[in-house]
Amino acid sequence: MPEGHPECPQRLEAIHNQLLSSGLEFVLTEREATEVTDAQLARVHDTQYLQKLNSQLPTEGIANLGDDIFLSPLSLVAARYAAGSGVQGVDLVMQGTTKVVFCNVRPPGHHAERARGMGFCLYNNIAIAACHALDAYGLRRVAIVDFDVHHGNGTQDVFLNEPRVLFCSSFQHPFYPDTDIDVKRSNIVNVPLPATTKGPEFQQAISDHWLPALEDFAPELILVSAGFDAHLLDDMSSISLTEQDYQWVSEQLRAYVDEHQQCRGIVSMLEGGYDLPALGRSVVAHVKAMAKL
Repeated sequence: MPEGHPECPQRLEAIHNQLLSSGLEFVLTEREATEVTDAQLARVHDTQYLQKLNSQLPTEGIANLGDDIFLSPLSLVAARYAAGSGVQGVDLVMQGTTKVVFCNVRPPGHHAERARGMGFCLYNNIAIAACHALDAYGLRRVAIVDFDVHHGNGTQDVFLNEPRVLFCSSFQHPFYPDTDIDVKRSNIVNVPLPATTKGPEFQQAISDHWLPALEDFAPELILVSAGFDAHLLDDMSSISLTEQDYQWVSEQLRAYVDEHQQCRGIVSMLEGGYDLPALGRSVVAHVKAMAKL
C-alpha cells in the first residue's frame, strides 16, 4: 500500500501486540497460514479476473488499479496466504481440532466480487473458506456473518443464488461501497444502520435480524467477516461501537455453537479496522468471547 494508507502492515502488529499484552498469546495456539490453491480460488473468482490480477502485478513499486486496489510485487503472495488461512481454519474446525479460529490476516476480502476486486480486497477470503466447507466437507448449511462497517458486497455477489450459504451483513448506510442491498433472497439478510448508531441499537438490530435467521437456517458452520471499523474511535465511519459491542456479538455466536449440536464451530477472518489501538482491543474482546476465555 502507499505510505499512509489505512490498510497497513501495522494493523497485524497492533493485534499481535494486544494479544500478547492481554495474556491471550499464552493460551492460544498459533499456526502459520497455508497458501490457497488455484482450484480453491477458482471456486469463487472468474478465471479472467484472476489472470488480470497476475498480469498487472508490478515487478517493483506500487501499481494503482483503481477502486482502492493497489498491488506491489508480493501483494498476491500475501493475498494467497490470507485466503489460505480461512481454508486452513475450516479444516481445523471440521476435523475437530478446535471450536474457534481467528485469522489475523491482510489484505481483507469481503468487497471482492466474482470478477472484480475493490475496497482493499483482492480475493474474497471468507467466500473461499465457505466454498471449501461446502465442497470438501459436503456441508449443506454455512452461515457467514459480517459486522464490518461496510456492506460485504463481494460476499453477497458470490452467494446471491447459493441457498446453502446464509449471508448476514450489518453496515452503515448510506455508505461505501453503495452497492445494491435491496435484494429479495431468503439467504441474504442485510441490516443497514444509520450513521448515528451506537451499541444498544446495534445489539438490537442483531437480535432482531441475525439471531432469528441463524435459528431458522441451522448452520453447520459459522464464518465471520470481522471488521472493527465501526468502532467509535475509527475515522473510517460514523457508527460508534465499542469493544463491549464486539464482545457481545461474539458471545451470541459462541452461544449459538454451544446450544446447537449440528454447528461445528466458528472461523473468523479479519476485515476492516483502522484505528490501531482500538483494533487491537476489539480483536482481544472478540477472541476472548468466541473462545470463552
